[in-house]
Amino acid sequence: MGVQDIIEGKRQWRAHVARVKALPPDYRIVYKEIQRYFFKVGPVDLADGDLLPGIVEFFEEGAAAGKGVLELIGDDVAAFCDDLVKDSRTYADLYQESVGEGSGAAGQGGGPGGGRG
Repeated sequence: MGVQDIIEGKRQWRAHVARVKALPPDYRIVYKEIQRYFFKVGPVDLADGDLLPGIVEFFEEGAAAGKGVLELIGDDVAAFCDDLVKDSRTYADLYQESVGEGSGAAGQGGGPGGGRG
């Protein structure tokens, strides 16, 4: 990743943040909760994908139609988030895989230190 890529990424992120700030207050609050949720447990490819910009676009359309944010996503924000990433690998998945690999290696014997050394 070159300097130009970093600059372009920052430019895109600033434009994204400006779009979020232009949303009505209830949409901004819910968007921030969604963003926080995804940054904690969300998809591994969150930074590279179109998920967050897609949500902003969805919210912009809902706000333009005069709908409340909960009319669009329902009362359970976490369930909405889970549904969006149900087919994506998450950091929780990676953690579970690493724990599984770690316990599998420990069960293979090799004495103290697991054969490292």
